[in-house]
Amino acid sequence: MHSQKVWLITGTSSGFGECLVKSVLARGDRVIATARSLPKIRHLAQSENIRLLELDIVSGEEAIKNVIAQAVELWGRIDVLVNNAGYGAKGIVEETGSSQLRLQYETNVFGTLDVTTAVLPLHAGSEHKSPPGLYASSKAALRVISESMAAEIEQFGIRTLIVEPAAFRTNSLTATDYYTGNKIADYEETRESSIKWYDTINGLARGDPVKAMEVLTDVVRGEGGAAGRPWPLYLVLGNIGVAGVSEKCHRMLKVIDDWKDVTTGLDVDL
Repeated sequence: MHSQKVWLITGTSSGFGECLVKSVLARGDRVIATARSLPKIRHLAQSENIRLLELDIVSGEEAIKNVIAQAVELWGRIDVLVNNAGYGAKGIVEETGSSQLRLQYETNVFGTLDVTTAVLPLHAGSEHKSPPGLYASSKAALRVISESMAAEIEQFGIRTLIVEPAAFRTNSLTATDYYTGNKIADYEETRESSIKWYDTINGLARGDPVKAMEVLTDVVRGEGGAAGRPWPLYLVLGNIGVAGVSEKCHRMLKVIDDWKDVTTGLDVDL
């Protein structure tokens, strides 16, 4: 592996993506920063170690492959892929229906998968980076796909990192409107409460995206607090994230322990 890595980072116009670009450049690595609109990321081009490309992750496999080919020509390789681009649909599942869910998955799952499969033949490392409802379900789906892919590509020396940030001040939750095109009266109170939560969460979130991306850069480069540690498949970022995952694991283990006399011993009788 080259000491100076080449990172391809999607969705770099704001939030985690922008913070990560700055962190990587500060370490002396090279960055190919992408976004759907180049004017939104031109302010990042203040270093000889950065190149900008326009990439819409829902533009289809062929269009994405063409952009990746352009990316490789810039420095001859891609060492680290960070699938950061995505968006969070907001709404109640029964009100939004499958049409909104499909749009959410088209970006966060299928678009991300198209970028990953376009880069994998180049032997690049793959990094994957989740509020409630539609957005969280798309990230859960992406996690499972990433786990399966990690097992498949490990034989090629390609490492996968599933990055799961908790509540950070990235403004990502204010980028889309809450879906209200199919209001159901029974959800009135739930909807209003949910909208209020989205309107206030960014100001309440204590997570610093700059610090989070410094940690991610440390892990990929094996520096700082990550020096000498084994590669983690999962990187849960933030106090809330660590507490949430720990609580869920304990809850699931309790259910297994409480029910194992019922759920085990189900093999075919010999």
